[in-house]
Amino acid sequence: MKQVVQNYKSGELAVLDVPVPGCKPGGVLVRSAYSLISTGTELMKVSEAGMSMLGKARSRPDQVAKVMQSVATNGVPATYRKVMGKLDSYTPLGYSLCGVVEQVGAGVDDVKVGDLVACAGNEHALHAELNWVPKNLYAPVPDGLSPRHAAFGTVGSIAMQGVRQGEPQLGEVALVIGLGLIGQLVVQLLTASGVRVVGVDPDPARCELAERLGAAACGDPESAAVEAAVAELTDGHGVDQVYLAAGGGSNQPVELAAQLCRDRGRVVDIGKCRLDLPWNAYYEKELDVRFSRSYGPGRYDPAYELEGRDYPIGYVRWTERRNLACFLDLAARGKVDVEPLISHVADFDDAVETYQSLKNGDLKAITALFRYPEQEVEAESPAVAVPTVNVKPSPARSAKTPVRLAFVGAGNYATSMLLPHLTQREGVELSTVVTTTALSAANAQRKFGFAEATTDLDAVLGDKSIDAVFVVTRHSSHADLTRKALLAGKTVFVEKPLALTEDELAGVLAAVEESGNDRLQVGFNRRFAPLLQEARQRFGARTGPASLRYLVNAGTLTHGSWYLQQGTEGSRFAGEGGHFIDTASWLLDADPISVYAVAPAGNEDLQIVLRYPDGSTAAISYVTTGAPGFPKETLDLVADGKVLRLDDFVRASVYGRKRWVSSRLPKARDKGQNAELAAFIKAVRTGGPMPVPLESLVATTAATLAVQAGLAGGAPVTLAGAR
Repeated sequence: MKQVVQNYKSGELAVLDVPVPGCKPGGVLVRSAYSLISTGTELMKVSEAGMSMLGKARSRPDQVAKVMQSVATNGVPATYRKVMGKLDSYTPLGYSLCGVVEQVGAGVDDVKVGDLVACAGNEHALHAELNWVPKNLYAPVPDGLSPRHAAFGTVGSIAMQGVRQGEPQLGEVALVIGLGLIGQLVVQLLTASGVRVVGVDPDPARCELAERLGAAACGDPESAAVEAAVAELTDGHGVDQVYLAAGGGSNQPVELAAQLCRDRGRVVDIGKCRLDLPWNAYYEKELDVRFSRSYGPGRYDPAYELEGRDYPIGYVRWTERRNLACFLDLAARGKVDVEPLISHVADFDDAVETYQSLKNGDLKAITALFRYPEQEVEAESPAVAVPTVNVKPSPARSAKTPVRLAFVGAGNYATSMLLPHLTQREGVELSTVVTTTALSAANAQRKFGFAEATTDLDAVLGDKSIDAVFVVTRHSSHADLTRKALLAGKTVFVEKPLALTEDELAGVLAAVEESGNDRLQVGFNRRFAPLLQEARQRFGARTGPASLRYLVNAGTLTHGSWYLQQGTEGSRFAGEGGHFIDTASWLLDADPISVYAVAPAGNEDLQIVLRYPDGSTAAISYVTTGAPGFPKETLDLVADGKVLRLDDFVRASVYGRKRWVSSRLPKARDKGQNAELAAFIKAVRTGGPMPVPLESLVATTAATLAVQAGLAGGAPVTLAGAR
């Protein structure tokens, strides 16, 4: 299928061939009929992409701060790979469309194949021929409403949420500053609510259009006509509410709002304009400044948007989806007229030229639409399960035959920490990349040279030519995907964690037993780090029990991180803690037999003590309240009169009869990913033992899971028999 994309690094716009997205449970696959181009939001994104790197940095200081923090934590090279990987990728455009349901996912019963729906979301209602849309981000289109008008559903919801934040009442007077697409819709919604409206915009054509659509008066922000109209309509008191629907860097809108608003009036920010509030003016009138968050309640909540968990109507009357349905209803009943807002309709194949014309100013438009080719909708065919293939992997292969790899998932870690090493390795062929979103698969194919990109996992598992499968998806899917790949006879590399629950771990082991396939590696890379390997060798063998202390300065997570979705993705330690337990167990050359965990009240810090068969102990302090400038990982191993110290994979030292101190690494922290991948590929090619025994992988996973159980029970958890 085709999709409009942009490379944020170069600014290139393209219509790209990408895989068809899969129809996941809890949503529908929609074939686009019309999608709306936001001449405000989207053109701002297009313009930013055309800036220099310095210009991009100036426009997004929040992202620059994140980059600097990453440099402090991960070093310059790793951060550079991560940032450039994101920049030099195609990103999608679009967030409002109307289309026909082509396939219905499990758990959806409110629409059927062939129904017309309006869709929302900058990850799900894209300028693409097909989109997978979760349940709470689409709404059925009422009878009689044309698809081109229903394509306004998302922007209509944005305008509606802004109006709801203003709490308009019959007979009030409102000022709408900015008469672009959102402003024009706000004018109509206010008029339909019995509110008289004064509009402000420097473009006379937009002012004239707003008056035709219901505004009482409109004018230039610097003209006396606007002030006179407000005085006449309000008996000199000022407007009851102001809606900021303007963009740009001028502070004039917020200053004008204070000037024309009545005492204790309401100012609602819908657009993205400068908000340098003049303190005296806002203080003296005690103005109520409010923000409108996109489409309404549910926005940016993964449980609502992705998992389909609706808010009870008795507590949240108007959610994203209810706003979308309400706007469609108003449009269908003629209470809102969007036809005058359509300045241009372009064929989807002409998308690049249309964007360029809008950006260059050759095409003046409040709204432009993409029209997609009409296609007949076929009835949904029943899903057919792919038979499980229970075969044991071949013990060896020809040295001249390349190892063929498939990647399930192509997120940030895969593209910055794994794939760059594999693309440089001889005897490796990147066969297929599988993702749930079509564009991420296409990006990985372009950047790393995969032969194929798809969203069809079953096709990969059924491909006998693929030797090994990398599972680098979100944590909640690791165990199930690993189980399926093992049953299909594949050698599997799964990023940590292997499992989030004891039942998931048991399912993986059941797959090993059923298939006879134990060819599994978990991405515990730190034991492969060259610096730590050398330090362990310098430390030498020990005769008595050891004490190990591991401080992990994990830091706080940014708002919106999927690591915070503990309901589906497990606790943060469950996702990351296996790294540190595995490292401790490798240094102590044993698997733990018990776990004791405690947590201070009021934060997410953890203190974990592991006991080992020979009496050794490992204390892991996993803290989120430390200073961000302090190194992330420091480790001390003490035994037999010797001390091994690791300073964040930058420097290591061993104190004993002789002292050894490594040279400071000038390039980067090497946490072992390259060596880990080399060992894995060698095992696949030769059929030899896996780099880490399965028993050790299971023991580390069981110990990680036992931390949560220990916190709940307040007592040590015995791991005897974990193998």
